[in-house]
Amino acid sequence: MDLSNLKPVKGSHRTKKRIGRGEGSGAGDTATKGHKGAKSRSGYSRKAGFEGGQMPLARRVPKYGFKNFNRVEYQAINLDVIQVLVDKKGINAIDPDVLISNGLVSKNELVKILGRGTLKAKISVTAHAFSESAVKAIEAIGGTVNRI
Repeated sequence: MDLSNLKPVKGSHRTKKRIGRGEGSGAGDTATKGHKGAKSRSGYSRKAGFEGGQMPLARRVPKYGFKNFNRVEYQAINLDVIQVLVDKKGINAIDPDVLISNGLVSKNELVKILGRGTLKAKISVTAHAFSESAVKAIEAIGGTVNRI
C-alpha cells in the first residue's frame, strides 16, 4: 500500500450540487432560492437582530439608567472582621497582602476599611481607602492609618 492508492471510504463523499447552471441540471432558473424577495438577490446579508420587519427586541425593551465607566469599586472590610483576624491569627498590621492571604479579597481588588463593629487592638492598617468612622475608631485606640 502506498499514497497513490488512498481513496476515501465509499459513501463518505457526495458530489457537490451545481446550482444555477441551466434548466437541464434541474437546479437552474431560481437556483433553489425560490421566487423574488431579498434572500433571492445577490449580495443580500441580513442585519444582526433583524426580525423580518417586526420591531427588534433591542428596540422593544425600554432603556433606563446609566453605567459610570469611571467608577472605582472597593472591596469593603469592616473593623469587626479585622478584630476577628487579630483575635484568631495574632496579626498586628493589616495590609492588602494579609487580607489576600486570608481569603478576604482577591489580588486585584482595591480595599476600603469601613467602621462597622468595634476594634479593641492597637493596630496599623494599610488600605486604599477608609471611611471617616473607621479612621476615628482606629486612631482612638492608638492605631495608625496608611492610605496606599
